[in-house]
Amino acid sequence: MSAKPLDINIVIAVDHASITGGQAKVALESALGLKRAGYHPIVFAAAAPVDPRLSEAGVEVVCLEQADLLGNASKAAAAVQGTWNSLAESEMGKLLARLPREQTIVHVHGWAKALSASIARPIQRSGLPAVYTMHEYFMFCPNGGFYNYQDNHVCELTPLSAACWATHCDSRTYPRKVWRCLRQTVMERVARLPETFDDFILISRFQAGVVAHRLPSGARVHSVSNPIDCLDLGRKAHPATGDFLFVGRISTEKGPLLLAEAARRAGVIPVFVGDGPAAEELRAKYPEARILGWKAPEEVKALMRGARVLVFPSLWFEGQPLTVLEAKAMGTPVIVSDGCAGREEIEHGVSGLWFESANADSLAEALAKAKDDGLVSSMSNACYDQFWADPPTLARHVERLGAVYGAMLARRRVAA
Repeated sequence: MSAKPLDINIVIAVDHASITGGQAKVALESALGLKRAGYHPIVFAAAAPVDPRLSEAGVEVVCLEQADLLGNASKAAAAVQGTWNSLAESEMGKLLARLPREQTIVHVHGWAKALSASIARPIQRSGLPAVYTMHEYFMFCPNGGFYNYQDNHVCELTPLSAACWATHCDSRTYPRKVWRCLRQTVMERVARLPETFDDFILISRFQAGVVAHRLPSGARVHSVSNPIDCLDLGRKAHPATGDFLFVGRISTEKGPLLLAEAARRAGVIPVFVGDGPAAEELRAKYPEARILGWKAPEEVKALMRGARVLVFPSLWFEGQPLTVLEAKAMGTPVIVSDGCAGREEIEHGVSGLWFESANADSLAEALAKAKDDGLVSSMSNACYDQFWADPPTLARHVERLGAVYGAMLARRRVAA
């Protein structure tokens, strides 16, 4: 007899116990959704604080109360923790040892910012079925993005090759890149993290094209879209108004400088919601740009709803940009780079516009097209209709996770 959701423990391993980005957001909200669906999720995280919604919902949390690597006051301690977090290894082992083998699954969402690859050892020893969601690419690339942050282009070098070791591609310093290569070597050859998982969840077809050939032989691949939390506000009454909007971290790989340059060429004023290491350069080079800083979630949603278009100019291999889907839900067309998974959500000329990745002229052309009120109104209606015809809600996300978990447990029963 198959186990009911109430009987199934899902250990959700993630670096942060609170929302610090898309990875943590998906992991923690899936925990809340799994709890509502009758599962027993257990969040295992290194870095505090703990999202209060978890305890309010009755979700069990094991938090190690550590800093993440960037938040650690000691660079030496951060380097040690990032290479091999002994506390995470020990506590993960204790947790898994007390859970029934027939009714437990380990689901890892992230390890590179606090937990480290050390969690692979106790998962392997437990013999429990384990699945990994590919939010980024730290399992295969030392800096996690197949991206050269110094020269601002996608990197095609073989990870950990001699050329990779010799190339300064880190967003900060070359010594940090060398450490990341050392960590990657430990992850692959000591922890053997990729071999820990028989199942991998990929969040877009684009991402599958980037990593499918890098996965362990025989790995089972599942497609599960990230959940989007949006209200159905109906079609926009006045879609051909508002700003050319950017939402997200203002860092070079996200393409804010590309947008600002293209906007200048197209004769439009870009509005940026967010902050980050490239913000000062953006202000200095493009004083006409409006930079609003970070806003509360409800304010961001209101700005996205009121925007003429959302511009998503990312330069790296984004796996599934949540802001693109959120904009569609609100009936806001999206101008998106053809070099990231966001293009999968946008039908060119129908619900938005594609432009050639890293090409300011191509983006400027798309921005100029978006001055057409009739086109923007048509794309707005198409965005709204397409999203709400099959919305990727949290409930649907949990349903699809449940199918993956069920298949994993069924194979375990057959093997036993």
